[in-house]
Amino acid sequence: MNLPATLHYTKDHEWIRVEGDVAYVGITDHAQKELGDIVYVDIDTLDKEVARHDVFGTVEAVKTVSDLFSPITGTVLEVNQKLADAPETVNSDPYGDGWMVKIAIANPEELADLLTAETYGELVGA
Repeated sequence: MNLPATLHYTKDHEWIRVEGDVAYVGITDHAQKELGDIVYVDIDTLDKEVARHDVFGTVEAVKTVSDLFSPITGTVLEVNQKLADAPETVNSDPYGDGWMVKIAIANPEELADLLTAETYGELVGA
């Protein structure tokens, strides 16, 4: 299983990459494999404040719909527009082009509560 050590993870299977005061958020390789073929990503929180653990959107696979939970508190600055035409990018490149939102980090201290790659790997049995 692909678990980049440079990322942070949540128990809800989101990953977060911090770049200064902005965080990229997506779902983990484990999550996309569990969901199967992703056919639609619905995120309607652009320019809205989301609290840690709040739902910021949904991802729809062939057999299920799953909520997306924000790993941190902040304002959604950008939604990955590539996913509107190519939601399967989440399956093929979950840690790269398959990112979902960019969030302005409101409380940097929340980052300390996230999981490391090693801890997340133990959680999912990797």
